[in-house]
Amino acid sequence: MTQQFKQRLAHLQAEHAQVINKQNEVADTGNGVFSRFKSPVLTAAHTPLAWRYDLDEQRNPYLMERFGINAVFNAGAIKYNGKYLMIARVEGADRKSFFAVAESADGINGFKFWDYPVELPETDEPDTNVYDMRLTQHEDGWIYGLFCTERRDPEAPPHDQSMAIAACGIARTKDLVKWERLPDLKTNSPQQRNVVLHPEFVDGKYALYTRPQDGFISAGTGGGIGFGLCDSMENAVLDTETIIHNKNYHTVYEAKNGQGPAPIKTEKGWLHLAHGVRNTAAGLRYVLYMFMTDLDDLTKVLYQPAGYFLAPEGEERVGDVSNVVFCNGWIADEDGSVYIYYASSDTRMHVATTTVDKLVDYVMHTPADGFRSVSSVEVVYNIIDKNKDSGKLQEA
Repeated sequence: MTQQFKQRLAHLQAEHAQVINKQNEVADTGNGVFSRFKSPVLTAAHTPLAWRYDLDEQRNPYLMERFGINAVFNAGAIKYNGKYLMIARVEGADRKSFFAVAESADGINGFKFWDYPVELPETDEPDTNVYDMRLTQHEDGWIYGLFCTERRDPEAPPHDQSMAIAACGIARTKDLVKWERLPDLKTNSPQQRNVVLHPEFVDGKYALYTRPQDGFISAGTGGGIGFGLCDSMENAVLDTETIIHNKNYHTVYEAKNGQGPAPIKTEKGWLHLAHGVRNTAAGLRYVLYMFMTDLDDLTKVLYQPAGYFLAPEGEERVGDVSNVVFCNGWIADEDGSVYIYYASSDTRMHVATTTVDKLVDYVMHTPADGFRSVSSVEVVYNIIDKNKDSGKLQEA
């Protein structure tokens, strides 16, 4: 090994170790609902050197990167064998995405990818691109991964290489290493993304949250978070989708909205984390919002705070697709702690921590949207008056 090669390799290894071993810190006082952490927990720089470089000097004398990684984002999450795992969307410089598992001992620091990316089987119709997997530990004993499989629209004219069809791909596993691919979900919707499996049976059936839409990017006449039941995941068919949370004018979810990860069960109801999209002069803005559904009737929304739960801030607004946060993975721990793994600007992964109790309090006691400016003023007046009546205004 030449000295130049040896020095470059040592430098790359030191940089990679620094990224992996960096200790995270809480960003600031926050809003009392969750604590944001300063540093991303997964980035392109976290991917192993052995994925990106041929480390043999004879084959790669200049130690060039042979496979470029563009971004790591939109990760599903699960706690497995005492470890906090994310199954991330890893996007190569070639724009193709694949899945890879990264693990941490504490859920905040030291996320490290497993040696190999996920070897995902294909159906008879090969995937062009796969991404945004939601993980669900189902009561049937399987861990399911539902993800978007993208293929070129067969009706697209030769000159248009952007027309695509999105469908829900389904795979299952017992160990997150060996995966069984099942047929894609069948629905009546032209396009289907952001599909999430509910963790429990409902009337003996599998329950799915969907996001029907007309076009690959635009929701069109579709949109909203749908809900449906199917008899089997081995041949999943949804004949009916009931919209449980629709788009609404002049809200953070007026253009599109979709289910994030699988909901968390609490004594008060099911906690849902979703993404909302609105259009701005600078393009689409993605934020996260929350709501709660009834324990027995999953289509019945009990509470929903107004506005967003979490929005991109600072450097999170910069990346491949700016002004975006997206979450398809969270972990509710045994002690009531909740780890929310969210991506920023289609580029990197972050973590925010909270508790089930805090989320329940936030969802149940934060005022709902009145959908008019005067209603917002009434909410502020109400808070001020309550503080006056309790004598707390002078203390603030």
